[in-house]
Amino acid sequence: MHPGAIAALTPDKPAVIMAGSGRVVTYRELDEQSNRLAHLFRSVGLRPGDHIAFMLENHPLFLAVAWAAHRSGLYYTAISSRLQTEELAYIVNNCEAQVFISSAALARTAASVADTAPKVRLRLMLDGVVPGFDSYEQAVAAQPATPIPDECAGADMLYSSGTTGRPKGIKPPLDGALDRPSPLMRLVGALFKPTAESVYLSPAPLYHAAPLRYCLTFQRFGATVVVMERFDPEKALALIERYRVTHSQWVPTMFIKMLKLPEETRRKYDLSSHKYAVHAAAPCPVPAKEAMMEWWGPIIHEYYAGTEGNGFLYVGPEDWLSHKGTVGRPLSGSVHILDENGEEMPPGRHGTVYFAGGPTFEYHGDPEGTRAAQDPKGRGWTTLGDIGYLDEDGFLYLTDRRSYMIISGGVNIYPQEAENVLALHPKVADVAVFGVPDEEMGEQVKAVVEPLAPPGPELEAELIAYCRERLAHYKCPKSIDFRDELPRHPTGKLYKRLLREEYLARAARSDPARDHGV
Repeated sequence: MHPGAIAALTPDKPAVIMAGSGRVVTYRELDEQSNRLAHLFRSVGLRPGDHIAFMLENHPLFLAVAWAAHRSGLYYTAISSRLQTEELAYIVNNCEAQVFISSAALARTAASVADTAPKVRLRLMLDGVVPGFDSYEQAVAAQPATPIPDECAGADMLYSSGTTGRPKGIKPPLDGALDRPSPLMRLVGALFKPTAESVYLSPAPLYHAAPLRYCLTFQRFGATVVVMERFDPEKALALIERYRVTHSQWVPTMFIKMLKLPEETRRKYDLSSHKYAVHAAAPCPVPAKEAMMEWWGPIIHEYYAGTEGNGFLYVGPEDWLSHKGTVGRPLSGSVHILDENGEEMPPGRHGTVYFAGGPTFEYHGDPEGTRAAQDPKGRGWTTLGDIGYLDEDGFLYLTDRRSYMIISGGVNIYPQEAENVLALHPKVADVAVFGVPDEEMGEQVKAVVEPLAPPGPELEAELIAYCRERLAHYKCPKSIDFRDELPRHPTGKLYKRLLREEYLARAARSDPARDHGV
């Protein structure tokens, strides 16, 4: 189903509730807004298979823009609202967008598209205008509120978050069938059983793959989506109580922030309506997930997948409790662990994780990147670049990203282990662990911490000792630096690449063994 079908049944039902402002977008409004914008796309010559891009904050009409493109058979690229001018221009040009939509709140960056994206034929701005842009409100108001005559299904073409390099656009094939349940709709329906009575809480930026796709999918069921403009741990709990939220989706850093709330704060909200809490994007430290299970009960479900859509692993609460730390087993296809030569590894042995039997994908305009994601022996298997291992029951455990592995004295060290330990320390708000050059060992383990206590040598010593009590010493940081904030994507992914590149550049100018300051 899509907004038109839902609007015909329950036109005044909230399709979107904005958590901060309280603004409600009904299914009638969602349907009419997406229809008007779809007519506008056709009026400027866009046809199925063409491309639009939009950069919006978590805006009340964000999902209406996505639905308009989807109902027009277009590719649509939702762009991070945190990007700067050069990054924005790269994505808009790379995806070959012919229409670009933004908002007055992001006008300072969005305005650059007028000069840097010559293929864009129409630029629209919500809530105001700047030179080079037309008013979104005026442009769509002139269009019919009825469906376009040639409705067909489009698809998102989202970009990898760029944690290990320049973002790459992931382009799926179009099938054109608007009224056919999508694979994700079938999957969500089977695992999480949403209905028209469900209320789905989305605490993350909508431009990321999981929030965007899951919000659209829950709307296909006729559910109400509650969108947080920005995540706040206590506010999220209050929203579950206020709107009787039944379903939600999180990333592990959100769990950790909620767990660090005072006990009296955590216990004062009624969460009894909450039946399915889903998390993904990164592995969750085992102690954090155990604590969440104890607090919320066995309602926490996990999946492992990527924007590429080449595989999907899932683990429910019961299986996780008997296989703690797993990110699940494949629901279709299979998972293979390969060494550097493409040979398959037995259970318990670490290697690069490959998916077999899943959908195909390509990185738009990047054949080299597409080939690099394929297995070296040409079996059609593809990887997201993660390292992990399988147990005897076929459950996957992620170790780290391949590009983050530290080699110190010939020993492979996976920094995620130390990150998981330090993240749970009560004086740590956020942490990144990575390798820096070492003249003797090749690399040494470095941590950068966002502290919740006064930084300095005493806290550094305390954190290193805390880590060494829980991990082998060689896996723990030799030194820790402190920062006010780490470069973390709003979806929870850490831009460790930026930190590592900074330290590598610094090492080229000085002796890395003596480099402890920031």
